[in-house]
Amino acid sequence: MALTESAGTSPQSLYDPTGELLADPYEVYARLRETAPVQRIVGPDGRPAWLVTRYEDVRKSLADPRLSLDKSRALPGGYRGFGLPPALDANLLNMDPPDHTRIRRFVARAFTTRRVEELRGPVRRTADELLDALESGGRTDLVASYAAPLPIVVICELLGVPARDRRDFREWTDALMAPDPARPERMKEAIAAMLAFFTELLAHKRAEPGDDLLSALIAVRDEGEEAGGGTPCDVGAPRGDGGDRLSEDELMSLAFLILFAGYENTVQLIGNSVLALLRHPEQLAGLRAEPGRTAAAVGEFARYEGPALLAIRRFAVEDLTIGGVTVPAGETVMLSLAAANRDPHRFTDPDRLDLDRDTAGQVALGYGIHYCLGAPLARLETEIALNALLERFPRLELDVPYEELRWRPSTRARGLTALPVRL
Repeated sequence: MALTESAGTSPQSLYDPTGELLADPYEVYARLRETAPVQRIVGPDGRPAWLVTRYEDVRKSLADPRLSLDKSRALPGGYRGFGLPPALDANLLNMDPPDHTRIRRFVARAFTTRRVEELRGPVRRTADELLDALESGGRTDLVASYAAPLPIVVICELLGVPARDRRDFREWTDALMAPDPARPERMKEAIAAMLAFFTELLAHKRAEPGDDLLSALIAVRDEGEEAGGGTPCDVGAPRGDGGDRLSEDELMSLAFLILFAGYENTVQLIGNSVLALLRHPEQLAGLRAEPGRTAAAVGEFARYEGPALLAIRRFAVEDLTIGGVTVPAGETVMLSLAAANRDPHRFTDPDRLDLDRDTAGQVALGYGIHYCLGAPLARLETEIALNALLERFPRLELDVPYEELRWRPSTRARGLTALPVRL
């Protein structure tokens, strides 16, 4: 993503996204908040968009119904994000009400605080099993050995994905979230692999349903098709007319989104949180002494170094004003969650990690009707992952200087490619 010098129509690039923005996005966003809080940019695909960086503007825009997630609202030639086949594209990240409302309520009850809390035991057991494979005094890449496998095991258990059918989703998510310009074919290969995986998975769950979320969603879809309406079930599907049921593409897209987003965000949140603690030894010591503080501290980790730099792109459905700048109908708007969470007009001393900070209002996982459905689960996994890790390895420290760490080359996701540590 390149920035422009003004809100004009002839943008000039200010920096290389693989350089300054990747190394320290917060410094770049801080300049923009002060000088050009609503800035015309060039998106990753070379097409124009608007970047919003001030907290007040971002939060209001996240809940503004005049900013649509529906790609059909985009002007021809505008930035639309990466393309997926229809069977994966009919998901909540591309929808507005009423379709968004209809589909979201099918799974809302699976992510309530009570239901997520019931996963505390299984999540802790998974964390302990992963840590059992590591040796005190040894070395490991904590992303590969811990932060990445933990959420995939948990989300696969929730969906009912058999262990034999699980894949290394990191390669697929990297191809989508951090594409390599030198290997454009990787994205197409990843999309094809995901489509084949979910097609096979749905067929398997239809043939051998279990007591899991995906089986329940398939039952809603199939029974609703037969009855001509929705069927009440454990995941909260309403009884209604034919407009309540899921289409086949919506079913597969929903399974894809739950697995993809449930994995992607949590990997980054766990890895970034560990790094933040290792760089702030006084905060690390305090959390070791009082592990009961970790649940509340996750909000600060998310604010300080959240898993996403940007929210999903939006499209203006009419001419509207954001931060005093007119955005024409049909143009793409990108909201910087990272910039909003470091805005000094909202958070005092925002570049300081403070585990006792009141983080109410932080937008790391969105806001409004598009707030991340899996946020309660991501917070629980991060809490448990941190407590289990700190309890097991009291001498945990970075194995390389901070400057040698590498961030994923993504303009949207904020996560490490690896986190080398000594245990």
